Amino acid sequence: MKTRITELLGIRHPIIQGGMHYVGFAEMAAAVSNAGGLGIITALTQPSPEHLAREIARCREMTDQPIGVNLTFLPSVKPPDYPGYVRAILDGGVKIVETAGNNPQQWLPALQEAGVKVIHKCTSVRHALKAEAIGCDAVSVDGFECGGHPGEDDVPNMILLPRAADELRIPFVASGGMADGRSLVAALAMGADGMNMGTRFVATREAPVHDRVKQAILAASELDTRLVMRPLRNTERVLVNAGVTRLLEKEQTLGRDITFDDIAPEVAGVYPRVMVDGDMDAGAWSCGMVAGLIHDIPTCRELIDRIMGEADTIIRGRLEGLLAA
Repeated sequence: MKTRITELLGIRHPIIQGGMHYVGFAEMAAAVSNAGGLGIITALTQPSPEHLAREIARCREMTDQPIGVNLTFLPSVKPPDYPGYVRAILDGGVKIVETAGNNPQQWLPALQEAGVKVIHKCTSVRHALKAEAIGCDAVSVDGFECGGHPGEDDVPNMILLPRAADELRIPFVASGGMADGRSLVAALAMGADGMNMGTRFVATREAPVHDRVKQAILAASELDTRLVMRPLRNTERVLVNAGVTRLLEKEQTLGRDITFDDIAPEVAGVYPRVMVDGDMDAGAWSCGMVAGLIHDIPTCRELIDRIMGEADTIIRGRLEGLLAA
């Protein structure tokens, strides 16, 4: 399948593995890229730029296909060594970067001077237009269904994607609720050039997470996610568990007076405890409503091949068959 995204990124299939904390390691990215999609290493999972450089090199040993790096710009009193992470990306020869969080404008000149294509994650049309205006090469449009941070506008992809298609000139991919060939065809029909999957890729054999995480996604339905940190305007969609229930009880009790310190036990340092140790009640970890569409744990190649086969069947079979002679 050829779209503006496959052409821009040099990949065979218009499927991107989103950057995910404590999931986007070298083996995950390499498996997706080897299957014809775009695998992405998560920079801030690595404790330093030097660790990121080693992770990129490790990934290079597993694949000769294009890979990307996710770099999330967080508001912080003591920010990560962003210049160092950018240097590690450039020195590693990575040509695709997925940015998220704060405006990436100050980092674009160095990245693009080195020939790096920048995809910025956006949860609204206005943010996508801003990304286009500052020179991003593409955007990932994240609907309200997505795991992680869906923004504060609560617009689902059935509305958000066509709105983005109406306004944007640069390519964009759909993120949030993406799981199978139906997702891909629907995203393309609404104007996207491909899709970005997070939660679906966690439930694959190569995902370097504890098996309890994968089994929790399989056991979940579309009703089993919750929105946390809404009072702090840092909304995150997470899988419900005992830690999340404690967090929500604090939000209900404290209301607008809640601070990050109040919920730190349920959100700070949770990812290694969940993803590595399998402590499923440790606290809040991102999961999309798409969990309700996930029923197996295939390899990345099996998953991507299946998606593309389903998409072909839908386009050539069902949709063409609906047209009157």
